[in-house]
Amino acid sequence: MAPKLASRPPRFRTRLLVILLAFALAPAVLLTLAWSGTVRTAVPLIAGSGGWENVTNSGRAVIEVARDKRLTAAERELVERHEQELRASLEQSRRFQYVVGRAAQLIGVVALLALLVFTVIASKVAGHLSRQLSRPLDELVRWAELISRGEPLPETAIGRGAPEFETLRQRMRRMATEIAAGRRRAVEQERLQVLRESARQFAHELKNPLTPIRFALDRISADAPAEMSESLDVLRTETRRLERMARSFAEFGRLPAGTAAEIDIAELARYAASATVPREITLDLDIAPDVPRVRGHHDALAAALSNVLINAVEACGEAGRIAVRVSEARADGGRSVLISVTDDGCGIPPEKLATIWEPYITNKPGGTGLGLAIARQTVLAHGGHVSGSSAPGEGTRIDIVLPIAHPPAAG
Repeated sequence: MAPKLASRPPRFRTRLLVILLAFALAPAVLLTLAWSGTVRTAVPLIAGSGGWENVTNSGRAVIEVARDKRLTAAERELVERHEQELRASLEQSRRFQYVVGRAAQLIGVVALLALLVFTVIASKVAGHLSRQLSRPLDELVRWAELISRGEPLPETAIGRGAPEFETLRQRMRRMATEIAAGRRRAVEQERLQVLRESARQFAHELKNPLTPIRFALDRISADAPAEMSESLDVLRTETRRLERMARSFAEFGRLPAGTAAEIDIAELARYAASATVPREITLDLDIAPDVPRVRGHHDALAAALSNVLINAVEACGEAGRIAVRVSEARADGGRSVLISVTDDGCGIPPEKLATIWEPYITNKPGGTGLGLAIARQTVLAHGGHVSGSSAPGEGTRIDIVLPIAHPPAAG
């Protein structure tokens, strides 16, 4: 026999509708039944037909006894008047009993009609409330599934609901954004960790043969004939280039190390700019007064800013203009320091702008593609972030944002 499929539980909206109807109709039905029973019980008591019949019968008996006796004309008139009053009272009692009986039936019908109208209204209200509650909840459940799978949330909401649901949607959107950013940071950190480890190993393997090569060059140079001087100069130049490459890979392979300290970013930017930008390039320094200090590693941040400035100098060529601006800013809800480096050089094509921070990607002959990658790694280690904007032929702007109160990551 095929296994019997388990019956699916009713949807939340159906369960909610049943609960709301039960809460609305159960008291109404009980009140209607109690009211109808009370009316049916109280009507005979209000009519008092049995009492009037007894009074009439006893009055007639008294009148019959009085008629058998000798009565004066006045007494006989009183007896007849009393008999007429008894008949009139009995007639009114029967009419009242008839009216009250029909009224009880009418009250019962009205009660049933009122219960029916209340049922329709309650079903409409319960349906509306169930939709107002179930649709937003179903939507939020779907959003939670999308967040768990890392998929983007819809731009518009389907089930509006109460204003509290809109607040919950906004919180979920913010949570989804933060989770997505955390996932990207985790992936980025894992990728950078792999790249740093590869860079450390490569720097180690590259440094090992360079020392004996340099010593061998010194020994050969001492006894080499004059016609070999040009070849030896080429070897020395390439050896120094390999040493610089090894230092770059070693620097990229480690995070800033040592004890963090308070850094005067204004003074750091002023010194890095004057030491890196040559005289033939116009330098504009715009440093806001009272720039807050940043806690971190001075040498690492100075090297990161120098790498950005070196790229700006190379983009400007033999002449150009570079602007360095330092000011306080707000980022991610906290106080930060913004360092902007702008050049009027050749610019970067849009398709290549996103890759300038990637290691090993460069358009310069003999370059390692690690300058901006090291700068970005250093800024990230201090809890900040970097960004770039550029237009071909108009120049490039690099922004470095450093939080004021953030302990740098240890290497």
